[in-house]
Amino acid sequence: MQSQLHSTAVLLESPRELRLKRLLLDEPNDSDVVVQIEWSGISTGTEKLLWNGTMPDFPGMGYPLVPGYESVGRVTRVGKSSHLSLNQRVFVPGAKCFGDVKGLFGGAASHVVVPSDRVIELNEEIGEEGVLLALAATAYHVTQGKKSLQPDLIVGHGVLGRLIARIAVMFGHQPVVWEIDTDRMSGAEGYTVLHPCDDQDNKYKNICDASGQVSVLNKLISQLQFGGEITLAGFYDKDIQFNFPSAFMKEAKLRIAAQWAPQDLKDVKQLLSNGRLNLNGLITHHRKPSSIGDVYRTAFEDPNCLKMVVDWREAL
Repeated sequence: MQSQLHSTAVLLESPRELRLKRLLLDEPNDSDVVVQIEWSGISTGTEKLLWNGTMPDFPGMGYPLVPGYESVGRVTRVGKSSHLSLNQRVFVPGAKCFGDVKGLFGGAASHVVVPSDRVIELNEEIGEEGVLLALAATAYHVTQGKKSLQPDLIVGHGVLGRLIARIAVMFGHQPVVWEIDTDRMSGAEGYTVLHPCDDQDNKYKNICDASGQVSVLNKLISQLQFGGEITLAGFYDKDIQFNFPSAFMKEAKLRIAAQWAPQDLKDVKQLLSNGRLNLNGLITHHRKPSSIGDVYRTAFEDPNCLKMVVDWREAL
């Protein structure tokens, strides 16, 4: 009989109350794999809302919880019905394997138990950049891989905004990106980054908001062409409100992009494999989990931090 499995996990006990804790893992069944995590990314969208306590009511919501849906690791145990191999590097989009502790989203831990059909096999060379697979799939899902839906204007030059822009460029577009933080205006690849105040006259057919800020919506409507569309690609903690007469006069369309679907992950993996999409320059910070409180504060509060990666390989 095999011994019980444990994991050292990031535990968010309540808003802003975060620590490492050793947790008992659920016993894996025949279709599960055990993954030893190498790297996990920190989301500055949904995870920040969980951290600061502003996340709207959401299925599975509640504290204490283990966050994280951007993890890369190696398979250390394989169930009888799993198709995966030992030592295979995989992307883990979260896990629910911590008993009574909620796994929302459950990937920020040294080890996880996860159904084998939920993980994505990765090539060895992708390394830590594999943590960006979920965000890349989210960016891809915004336009569903369709050239006609690619945005002309993107709001926000964080990781999600950059990935949406890179995908638009891949489809032959040259979008404009709005960014108000001067520290985040560099790094454009085939597109233009402007402060909104420097772009008063342009009107756009397709606008995509990746900022997650409800307050920008009326400004976007004013920049919209007649019959144009605004896509909300962020996650919003307040009710969506806008000036109806302005939207009425533009006959504006509003579309909400949900999170990625499994096919999006597969499509993005293929784009990365054939070199059409790259993830270079998006990871800016690396930390070990030993000072996990400071790690999350830096990820959420330092404007120079695009993507924080927690390195679990030698820390435990």
